[in-house]
Amino acid sequence: MNNVKTNPNIKNVDSIFVILIFTLMSFGLVMLFSASFAEAFYKHGKSLHFISRQAVRAAIGVAGMCIISRIHYSFYKKAAKAMFVFTLILLVAVLFTKGDKNGIKRWIDFPVIGQFQPSEGVKFAIIALFSKMITSLGQAKMRTFRYGILRFVLILALIVGLMRMQPHLSGIVLICSIAGILMFMGGTDVRWFVALFILAGVGLIVTLAFSGSYMGGRAYYWLHPFSDPLNKTMQTDQSLLAIGSGGIFGLGLGLSRQKFMYLPEVQNDFIFSIVCEELGAVGGIFVIILFLLFCYKGFEIASKAPDKFSCLMCAGIIGQFGVQAMFNIAVVTATVPNTGISLPFFSYGGTALVIQLWEMGIVLNISRYAGTQKLIRMSKTNKLQSKHATQT
Repeated sequence: MNNVKTNPNIKNVDSIFVILIFTLMSFGLVMLFSASFAEAFYKHGKSLHFISRQAVRAAIGVAGMCIISRIHYSFYKKAAKAMFVFTLILLVAVLFTKGDKNGIKRWIDFPVIGQFQPSEGVKFAIIALFSKMITSLGQAKMRTFRYGILRFVLILALIVGLMRMQPHLSGIVLICSIAGILMFMGGTDVRWFVALFILAGVGLIVTLAFSGSYMGGRAYYWLHPFSDPLNKTMQTDQSLLAIGSGGIFGLGLGLSRQKFMYLPEVQNDFIFSIVCEELGAVGGIFVIILFLLFCYKGFEIASKAPDKFSCLMCAGIIGQFGVQAMFNIAVVTATVPNTGISLPFFSYGGTALVIQLWEMGIVLNISRYAGTQKLIRMSKTNKLQSKHATQT
């Protein structure tokens, strides 16, 4: 293993995965400009307001991705606890910010870098921390309740509690999904997952029953999507109208009608609706296929990772993207309640895009060492055979 660590150029990064990253990012930027220029001009007086900022963040993200792809993945194992504590402090700090008009507190304003959303950092911190914990525990301990469930649930309860105070339901869903993927891969007994799902279901019902107008209201309007088309259900209704208007081949790139102040958050959570309106079912399916290929290739890299930690890190990152894309598409099609989940690489958001691309740098670094564990074992076997032959 030391030979692997001391040779950062053991392999080139996975070229197919790089192509998928840049295809998703480039397509996302094109669709962001098409979806956002009307609202950008109306609210900010410049049609390039959103795309210009996103392009700068994309450049920063790509530069960071290239640098991070050269940093050995073992660094994150050493820094996992420190990163988790730091993001935990930010989660507490965000609760003391002013918040928006609805009382939602999710962003911290920094003088130079602007708005930062701590929940984006927490996703990666959880991946790094849980990967380290699972690696250190081993398969036998992961099957016990004390080590395979309790420790992880206590950490998640702390995160969920802080994010519930923001409130940030979509972030909670994503972080719990990421944790579940890692725990399952790490060897947590399936029976504990069944128990947790039952407990989570009961908790969700109780939360919806006593959460007042925020979460309970979202569930109600999801079950009655056309009950208030001029107010509470307008976003869902306009999203479905956009998707339906696109038909098979769409209205044409740039020719969406719903983006002209009909569909709220068109540059963010509901950008997939504009993809379907302008490019039709063909365009929507193409985006889904891109994400499926992205996840397939990412998990392939994870399966060939040189050790358990890098395998879990890679799978956690790719799983995050897959779950997030799945939930976003489910939200805009009214398959699940509106939870405000963005579409990776497509939705407007500086913090998210930069961190997403930096995470891609980690996956690319792991891809440099994909399959090297087998080579190392073969090398050791050959050395032992050679030594044995010399002795005899």
